[in-house]
This record gives sequence, C-alpha cells and structure tokens, in this order.
Amino acid sequence: MKWLKNLYVSESIGDKANRIKWKIEHNAGTVRVYLITFASNPDNLLDIVPAWNLLLRAYPKSGMKVIGLAKGYDDAVALVKDIIEETYRHTGTVDVWNYLKEERRRRA
Repeated sequence: MKWLKNLYVSESIGDKANRIKWKIEHNAGTVRVYLITFASNPDNLLDIVPAWNLLLRAYPKSGMKVIGLAKGYDDAVALVKDIIEETYRHTGTVDVWNYLKEERRRRA
C-alpha cells in the first residue's frame, strides 16, 4: 500500500491523519474511517474503501494507492467529489490519475 505524499484529508480527520495512517499500517482497528484510493476497476475513477476491510487477510492491499482519508461514508463521498472537482477545475477533465501525477511533479 502506498500513500499520496500530500494526502487529501476530510475536515473530520483533521490533524489525526498520521495517527490513523499508523493504525492502518499496523492493522489496528479504525472505526468509521474510509480510504479514497485509485479505482481497482479501470471503468471507475476512485474507490471508497472502509478501513476495516484492510484487516481481512484476503483483501488485496499490495498495489493500493491511497489518496485520501475520511471519517464516515458521507465525508468520504464529499472528499471524492472535491478531488474530482479540483481535477476538473485544473485540467478540464476528470482524469484524476494524471492530474495527481502532474501535481506531484510540480510540488517536487
């Protein structure tokens, strides 16, 4: 699992993002936390994954790229909306993957 350097975080997560990342990486329980990841299906833009799914051994974590964290499903949906709107504002498309790739190069 890889984390975006400038992770998108909902207001409900606030400054707890590093603590929550640590818990997820160490298989500690996280309640009502959702990860925003690049889609596992090429026909979709993003996935919203409940953090408790990652506790399941069979869940495919390798290759997962996390771009955001939210507390609660409604906040996760709002965060996805914000990411897609930001992408569209800057590029005129909804190609989140390429937008974030370009953003990383600009910030580096």
